[in-house]
Amino acid sequence: MKKTVKVFSTPTCPYCTMAKSYLKQNNIEFEDIDVSRDHEQAIAMVDRSGQMGVPQLWINEQVVIGFNKPAIDELLGL
Repeated sequence: MKKTVKVFSTPTCPYCTMAKSYLKQNNIEFEDIDVSRDHEQAIAMVDRSGQMGVPQLWINEQVVIGFNKPAIDELLGL
């Protein structure tokens, strides 16, 4: 089953860069959403998670706050 991965990030966030690099290293396709430019997506992110912090990864609709490798690995089966 293909995993759906969205990464909510900002260009200046070092943990966002680390999370995206980690996904690329593991050949995981993801949609990168820059919430500093996309206000609508930023609102949707906060509405869904209750959190303003980035990165947020939505993996098959499960929300992971921050670059939480164990949670990412578990949801992606890595």
